Amino acid sequence: MKDITAKNLTKRFGDFTAVDSISFEVERGEIFGFLGANGAGKTTAMRMLCGLSQPTAGEGYVAGFNIDTEAEKVKAHIGYMSQKFSLYEDLRVWENVRLFAGIYGVRKDLIKPKTEETLAKIDLTAERNTLVKEIPLGWKQKLSFSIATFHNPNIVFLDEPTGGVDPLTRRRFWDMIQEAAEGGMTVFVTTHYMDEAEYCNRVSIMVDGKIEALDTPRNLRKQFAAENMDAVFHQLARKATRIEN
Repeated sequence: MKDITAKNLTKRFGDFTAVDSISFEVERGEIFGFLGANGAGKTTAMRMLCGLSQPTAGEGYVAGFNIDTEAEKVKAHIGYMSQKFSLYEDLRVWENVRLFAGIYGVRKDLIKPKTEETLAKIDLTAERNTLVKEIPLGWKQKLSFSIATFHNPNIVFLDEPTGGVDPLTRRRFWDMIQEAAEGGMTVFVTTHYMDEAEYCNRVSIMVDGKIEALDTPRNLRKQFAAENMDAVFHQLARKATRIEN
């Protein structure tokens, strides 16, 4: 089953084409890496897929809904997290979970027990009454991911979710991603850490608004005669001519 489909998806801002007729599909339960340098257009594309920005041309379907005409239904069936995702710093840990659970429309009678279950799962029970601004970045990211998936969405979009944390914390975060995918959730993730691309089932690489490569990490390494994904990325990134998204 295809959880995400893009057909010639395009976004223009005046004379500038941020996303230039991209097409791809993502299978249910797949971890799909969406890579590109700053200015490649990946965040703009993700915003369209999340129903946050209307495409100029082309079509997109997420969880079976049209991203242009059924944007609200798309939003109801996805989770979203980014490096810039802002938890409410002056609320306690448990208050953030309860707040976003309500926003996501989780049944009231389920919110309290599931909040406690979630905090126990990510080892934050002891910090449930701590203000979010007082917990380390790695804990915030675990909390953000748990909130983004609290309502068991079909798909979760992660926009550079591991920026700024150490390699060990990143590896543990990817354990959470892989567990979600094994449970049937589709994961659409952008990252600028090329070692993380190796954890994805398939990877696309955008350059100047276009998808220049799309395959498994293994096949991409073979195609570009590269030792690792970092080398693949740099071969393609050299083609870039723009620096703004």
